[in-house]
Amino acid sequence: MRNNLSSQITLTRVPEKYYKPENAYEYSLLTRFEKVRTHIYATMEEGAGELARELATSIRERQREGKQFVLAVPGGRSPYPIFRQLIRMHREEGLSLRNVVVFLIYEFYPLTNEAYSNMHLLREVFLDHVDIPKGNVYSPDGFIDKNDIYDFCRRYEQRIRECGGIDCMLLGVGQAGTIGVNSAGTSVSSRTHLVLMDDTSRKESAQLFRSIDNVPAGVITMGLGTLMEAAKVVLVAWGENKSRIIRETIEAPASDAVPSTCLQHHPNAKVVIDLSAAGQLTRISHPWLVTPCVWDNKLIRRAIVWLCAQTDKPILKLTNKDYSEHGLGELLALYGSAYNVNIRIFNDIQHTITGWPGGKPNADDSNRPERAKPYPKRVIVFSPHPDDDVISMGGTLRRLCDQQHEVHVAYETSGNIAVGDDEVIRYCEYLRDVSERYAPSETPIREKAEEIIRYLRYEKKEDGQPERPDVLFMKGTIRREEARHGCRYSGVKDEHVHFLDLPFYETGLVKKNPLGQRDVDIVKQLLTEVKPHQMFVAGDLADPHGTHKVCLDAVLAAVDEMKGEEWLKDCRIWMYRGAWAEWEMDHIEMAVPISPEELRYKRNAILKHQSQAESAPYLGDDERLFWQRAEDRNRATAEMYKHLGLAAYEAIEAFVQYIPID
Repeated sequence: MRNNLSSQITLTRVPEKYYKPENAYEYSLLTRFEKVRTHIYATMEEGAGELARELATSIRERQREGKQFVLAVPGGRSPYPIFRQLIRMHREEGLSLRNVVVFLIYEFYPLTNEAYSNMHLLREVFLDHVDIPKGNVYSPDGFIDKNDIYDFCRRYEQRIRECGGIDCMLLGVGQAGTIGVNSAGTSVSSRTHLVLMDDTSRKESAQLFRSIDNVPAGVITMGLGTLMEAAKVVLVAWGENKSRIIRETIEAPASDAVPSTCLQHHPNAKVVIDLSAAGQLTRISHPWLVTPCVWDNKLIRRAIVWLCAQTDKPILKLTNKDYSEHGLGELLALYGSAYNVNIRIFNDIQHTITGWPGGKPNADDSNRPERAKPYPKRVIVFSPHPDDDVISMGGTLRRLCDQQHEVHVAYETSGNIAVGDDEVIRYCEYLRDVSERYAPSETPIREKAEEIIRYLRYEKKEDGQPERPDVLFMKGTIRREEARHGCRYSGVKDEHVHFLDLPFYETGLVKKNPLGQRDVDIVKQLLTEVKPHQMFVAGDLADPHGTHKVCLDAVLAAVDEMKGEEWLKDCRIWMYRGAWAEWEMDHIEMAVPISPEELRYKRNAILKHQSQAESAPYLGDDERLFWQRAEDRNRATAEMYKHLGLAAYEAIEAFVQYIPID
């Protein structure tokens, strides 16, 4: 089973020469805006594997010298793939880590339960699987009395010095440029200290604590001065949700407003990232500014959209002078004039627009994103959570139903942990009252409802433990019925609504299991039953909890295993976004206009998911409600088309086609 195909989607549009230069000369050209040595890898696994091998080499060298290797590691998920590689090397290649000394960079403070500590997570994902002696592991104390914090921090610094200093500092980076949770304004000479977390850092930590209200107020962390004294610093980041801050860290001027930029002054710092995290670096996003390009339609479109923004002009008003003054003279040489490029890209973007997302019957489809036949089509919309369908493509979903296609919606996970306890109490109180009114002599349902109410209102749940199965059932049922209602409102028939409940999700915890063959087989079974002509899948990999990526990988793995099926040869797969991000203009291949009335219908469909309104535990770091995010993004896409000189629409939902990887 190939279970990480989503990480290779980027490869269809980024030539290797931009991130793997052949020689030092090409590297210097490509990286002239980069102020920290940066290594870009095609996938997270490739980057983590290379970094793990470097660490293993250093560890073995120190072993031969009879010395310790001092490694500092952060909290968060960034180092997890590196830990997995070191564990594999320990088990399969005999790598011993007995000479490794580990310092945890930061710990939450104050802690009330060890299960939520970074130290607990570090043991769970790394330390318990290798042979690092327990006496070689040091961590800030999240339970220490506040009066002892200053002395503890001083002793922590002393312990680092006694070990000979840090040989390698692994770092992650927060959305605001925090490293070691040191926020804007932190002195570059600061030492281990107590930090009160800013709002962004607390929101990023919320996924570990079920809600932001449970996140401790601060952390005890190494200061920037401590980080900068490490012999070697490696900042790692994966995924496109880190692309903006990676660009700031590497290419923007150093500033104490973005603490990660201090790495520009470290003599032995480097950044290790995958292509998704590199997406906003100049050599990946605007390569014409640093090197001769491999021009294809998508890159030309990106360049023209960028040029329109730089000049504040629509496409058809761009001139030869505009191209020459903004580093795009190559295109003039290739196509002869600005007009030739302009009309080509204008037509290219114009042809993405369609009011028939399932294909228009009895029409010339040579310039349409979807083919006319067969009509009507069998369509499956895969939704990671029980609301992503209407949030991300609610207008298109309704359009497909109105145009008489056989539309199925498949909800991949139950979404049960994203329902607040208050919602369950409200439904249980309703269930109790109905039972008392219509079945007073039959007590099991009423007793169960009262038991759950007592448990949620008065009993203290054990922190870090999975939710009770009966509570999870209630939460899953609430989301299931909301989803069914949203589908019915959008025009999907009840018998075409499928709840897959993929096993990887059903842990009762925020932390999920890895994708497994059972998950893929469930998807394959549905595909075999429906044999769709068209599929829609969530390509929104900026989801901070990672569920969208796993769900996309499940579908892509199923498609990969079924490539020989005859029906699949006639099936197109479209990726949607919207809940957490939107497609960039240069990648949009189908744009479905949404009228003001249809946008209102879409909002109403989203509002059927009442448990995901203001009280939802996992709204992320975007303070807007989901219907507001969706409308803002759809309107912004329409505004972009208008700015480029195309027709003005109220809103647009955008899609990109997925071509199965050989």
